[in-house]
Amino acid sequence: MKALFSERLESVPVTRFHYRLLAVLGLGWMFDSMDILMIGYVLAWLGRPDVWGLSQDLALVTISVGLVGLLVGALASGYIADVWGRKRVFQFTLLVYSVFTALSALSPNILVLMALRFIAGIGMGGELPVVSAMLSEFVPGKVRGRFVVLLESFWAYGAVAAALVGYFVIPNLGWQAAMLIGGLPALLVFLIRRTLPESPRYLAMKGLRDEAEMVVRKVEASAGIPSPALPYRTGSAPSPPSLPFRDLLSRIYRRRTLTLWILWFCITFTYYGIFTWLPTALSVELRSITKGFEYVLIITLAQVPGYLSAAYLVEKLGRRPVLSLYLVLSGAFAYLFGTSTSDLTLMATGSMMSFFNLGAWGVLYTYTPEQYPTRARGTGSGAASAVGRVGGILAPLAVRALSANFYSVFLLNASLLALAAFAMLALGEETKGQTLERAAKEAGPGQTDLPTK
Repeated sequence: MKALFSERLESVPVTRFHYRLLAVLGLGWMFDSMDILMIGYVLAWLGRPDVWGLSQDLALVTISVGLVGLLVGALASGYIADVWGRKRVFQFTLLVYSVFTALSALSPNILVLMALRFIAGIGMGGELPVVSAMLSEFVPGKVRGRFVVLLESFWAYGAVAAALVGYFVIPNLGWQAAMLIGGLPALLVFLIRRTLPESPRYLAMKGLRDEAEMVVRKVEASAGIPSPALPYRTGSAPSPPSLPFRDLLSRIYRRRTLTLWILWFCITFTYYGIFTWLPTALSVELRSITKGFEYVLIITLAQVPGYLSAAYLVEKLGRRPVLSLYLVLSGAFAYLFGTSTSDLTLMATGSMMSFFNLGAWGVLYTYTPEQYPTRARGTGSGAASAVGRVGGILAPLAVRALSANFYSVFLLNASLLALAAFAMLALGEETKGQTLERAAKEAGPGQTDLPTK
């Protein structure tokens, strides 16, 4: 009896293999988060008169330059991952952002730092969409949402690590030490080469049956499931072409693509419009850089339970209701944060804003790769991430224009979060519990998988 590789992967229960895969991919995600957010603390420190005396305008431009790199990386890496493979792109992007973050410690001036942040941003932007797609292609549909949200929860650990570096390392060892710490993920590349397999769905889609068979057998063995007899056909088969970028807007995927683009733009804008600016904003608002960093650390810690709650609810209630609810509540608390008049309400509303905003991110990363077939999963995820990066680039500029009025910054972000929630409710399709093939409306096994005995 013939069975598709995808069907065999769906029938395997969760094992140590899946958790090990989550841990390896999650560590890359954690360091990516730490690197992206750490620059906010570095730039706040470089603004001190006794360091570089960096103006707020130049600090925001530096953040935007890094985000342009993220845009380039997201747009390019998704397509490349559909052509060259998920594992190769993950390794390469991890190495790029690690090396160029470490080199940033040698920057003699802000122009050199900007250039290095741009290149590091290409690596960071390239990693994120590939990692979520790769994990999605291994995990069975009944727990896929929970696993991808748990993957995204590593972002919170990276955010906490960035806050700890900002609070303890930068004031005592200098901003250069923080940049060197950001280079540590390069060591992960050696671990990845030894332990991380290529996605069998990708291998099957490329016609590499033997390689896909070996990976699927490894997954089955981890659960003690006997593999079927060897396939009656071996070797490679012609692979279907990767889906052209323009086909993301074809009739079958247009609604999904536009929904994702609205979600990604709004959520990314609000994230970078709030959290990369927060160390500087609170340092000014509280008239103390140390106290500002301390408050950001407390607010950041709320991200962890936010992710965990979303990981639980995403398989209970579904993607559509959880994402919409978390977006609305994040926007509501962003508005209240902007109107806070005391330290207590500032911390309380900021923590709840952080809780729901990052929980929403976890669901978004679950939902995105489910919208496209295997041959376009990287391209579609990368394109959505790239649209989001446009929002991320614009966010610091909008913040600068509105920064004289603390309240107006958070009113803008609350409005965009409400728009994202409306788009999900009006246009989003529920994919809870579905296989990747069914969720993405794949046209048939010839496009995505190959049969084995």
